Amino acid sequence: MKTSTPWLLTLLAACGGATAPTAPQTTSDDAAVDHQAELPPAPAGDATHTPPAPGVYPEGPFGEAVKRGEALFMDTPGNAGRYVGSSLSCKNCHLDNGRTADSAPMWGAIGMYPAYRKKNDKVNTMEERIQGCFVYSMNAQDSEAGEPPPLGDPILTDIQAYAYWLGQGVPLGEAQPGRGFPELDAPAQTPDVTRGAEVYAQHCASCHGPEGQGVLAGDKVVFPPLWGEGGYNWGAGMHRVNTAAGFIWANMPFGQGRTLTEQQAWDVATFINSQERPADPRQTGAIADNDASFHDHDCQYGEDHDGRTLGEGLK
Repeated sequence: MKTSTPWLLTLLAACGGATAPTAPQTTSDDAAVDHQAELPPAPAGDATHTPPAPGVYPEGPFGEAVKRGEALFMDTPGNAGRYVGSSLSCKNCHLDNGRTADSAPMWGAIGMYPAYRKKNDKVNTMEERIQGCFVYSMNAQDSEAGEPPPLGDPILTDIQAYAYWLGQGVPLGEAQPGRGFPELDAPAQTPDVTRGAEVYAQHCASCHGPEGQGVLAGDKVVFPPLWGEGGYNWGAGMHRVNTAAGFIWANMPFGQGRTLTEQQAWDVATFINSQERPADPRQTGAIADNDASFHDHDCQYGEDHDGRTLGEGLK
């Protein structure tokens, strides 16, 4: 399993998504840059921001946009299906529809953009950041449209309006406690796929399925897939083992966050991210080349597992 250089992660301010599956410009000085690096860590401590309660909306046209944004957030395939190539919705990573601290709450993100992001080597707006979620978590390139919603599309405007409403009162440019996912300490034992499979079978499979396929009720996703065709792809921030471990420890099993040990979270994150999933949309050549360019961080991409090289995708 690859790991990242700690001081490099501290210096970089790039998020886990991207606005388009294209390579950033590079120079000889950043050949070893981690293009998946996170924004700076959130301050320690409990969240201090309380977002508006569910069902509370502003009045007028802005309120209608907030309602539409919330609907998009809750059921992205159902309300923006033309641009969604996976089975995932925004709420699957941003729990309680973007309200839950330590689950990348939208109120913790809206005030941090525009921001420079190394992943695509430019200053990104919040709208572009949302595009990145469509590309990497919802596989827009495999959708009917074959791309994320274009800039200015009402889908992006409404999601941004919803995030802005949740972030009412949050100071601009100030990272909030509870923003993003927790950063766990390095595990005492090297994360292990076999131990992770045991944790998954005991604590995760009842909701996400024994093969990570998720659970459907009709055509609606009740519990999301974690790998396979319906899951996030190899470019998503959640494919990083450390990112997934922090999310899992804080929030899983659903409704029982912080009941797993940190070691269990590391192990099960390694197991989940040792399963094949849709290809990294930036990949145009060999896995080894894409690995060297974009995956110099804590992930399983490009590693050998059960006789295959992870990252080949599903097609």
